[in-house]
Amino acid sequence: MTHVPAQPTGINLAGKTALVTGASRGIGKAIALAYAAAGADVAVLARNRELLDEVAAAIGALGRRTLVLVADVTDGAQVEAAVAAAIDGLGHLDVVVNNAGGNNFMSPIVGMRFAGWTKTQTLNLDSTMHMLQAVGPHLVERRTGSVINVASVAGLAATPLMSHYGAAKAAVLSLTRSAAVEWAYAGVRVNALVPGWVETDLTDFARANEAIEQGLIARVPMQRWATVDEMAGPAVFLASDASSFMTGQTLIVDGGLSVT
Repeated sequence: MTHVPAQPTGINLAGKTALVTGASRGIGKAIALAYAAAGADVAVLARNRELLDEVAAAIGALGRRTLVLVADVTDGAQVEAAVAAAIDGLGHLDVVVNNAGGNNFMSPIVGMRFAGWTKTQTLNLDSTMHMLQAVGPHLVERRTGSVINVASVAGLAATPLMSHYGAAKAAVLSLTRSAAVEWAYAGVRVNALVPGWVETDLTDFARANEAIEQGLIARVPMQRWATVDEMAGPAVFLASDASSFMTGQTLIVDGGLSVT
């Protein structure tokens, strides 16, 4: 008898619930809206309620349930309370996206203010750890779930003048792999989405300087900035059952930058 291969699992999020941090703008907003369009109910978390309300309205217009969570991801107690509210409001969580983070300055290692270093680690690394500790017990108990940690190409190789950001994102990649191994027995997957240089308001500081912008984009084989929507598709894939045998992996979406 001829073997008939199983049909590919559809890339959709019908029936799933998600929590996206940093969802008021940029990549987080694009991911939240893409999840809703793919069929998920989405809790959106950030510090700016006004912007979150706009995102929530767009999710509602897509016919999905939504929940606005105002919290500072650098505060563990606020993250824990937000996760509890998300679970209470949506019933449970299937997908968690640690997107909150960023960087708004460049500096050589010698001369960098240590306060800037600490702030960058807190925003990008500590925030991810807070969320993992808050949501981990829920996902492990349910024995299912997909966690997506948004890192950066800055964490893959040397990033002169942004060592603070590169170090934080490299640590996020390491944390992703450790969590993936710890939770694999329970069917909880943990992967990293690694954007290249994306055109958002968080990269305005780099694009405002023509020399810096040209220096960054010159190394990208596709010779342009990514759009936030180009990060949403890969994020849907990682959240969906189409990636059901992927964990501890680094999905790089960078226009070829990391292979040059």
